[in-house]
Amino acid sequence: MSATGTPQKLGTFWGLGVGPGPAGYIPLAAVEALRQADVVFAPRARGTETSVALQCLAGIDIAPERIRDVEFNMDPDRSVLSEHYTGLAETIAVELCAGRNVAYLTIGDSLTYSTYGYVLAALRDRLPDMPHRTFPGITSYASAASALGWPLGEGKERTLILPCPDDAAALRSDIESHDIIVLMKVGARLPWVLDLLREMGIAEHCAFARRIGLPGEMLSADVGSLCATEAMGYLATLLIRKTPREKRHS
Repeated sequence: MSATGTPQKLGTFWGLGVGPGPAGYIPLAAVEALRQADVVFAPRARGTETSVALQCLAGIDIAPERIRDVEFNMDPDRSVLSEHYTGLAETIAVELCAGRNVAYLTIGDSLTYSTYGYVLAALRDRLPDMPHRTFPGITSYASAASALGWPLGEGKERTLILPCPDDAAALRSDIESHDIIVLMKVGARLPWVLDLLREMGIAEHCAFARRIGLPGEMLSADVGSLCATEAMGYLATLLIRKTPREKRHS
């Protein structure tokens, strides 16, 4: 309620995809929303000191008092995650119910394998009439492909985008039934994934990218000699090609 006793008008909720990559990877419309936001929620992975999402906004001035740090615990236990998203939605709802506009940052595209989708769903359950808009961002694999000059599909090639399977047999089957595989959420599976690509004799056609445009960046257009222990980490994407790229020019 406002001071006059009338219901407070809800603030607007904006979801903004930022990065991944060099500063500037954000749509102009999203920049405008960011400037209008009273509060900016910036997710940060547990155990890290800074938000990668904020790093991707380098050069855009955001007053520190507008930023709300959100520590994310990517626990495999779904009940723990459910409580986390519910609690986060409640926190954001308090700001919206006070009439403040809220921007929520997410790395990459807002709705492609993104935790933002869970936050938005929890908020819409809490505030069905909440005015909101989601701005698309650049996916990690589009950013990786651009950084490496690596086409994600040409002609009638079939491309599959998926989180890394838990076993080599499943991944082998996916590779054999598609021309290109975009492999996300590889994590600690990277050693056996690289072994599989070498065993299949296709490692030289595959590429790897991690932390594009950020400290610790790693780019490789041939993963045949890539060291898994050095390459493992957050924000990594593998681009897998089953056969050599066809030469289409004379």
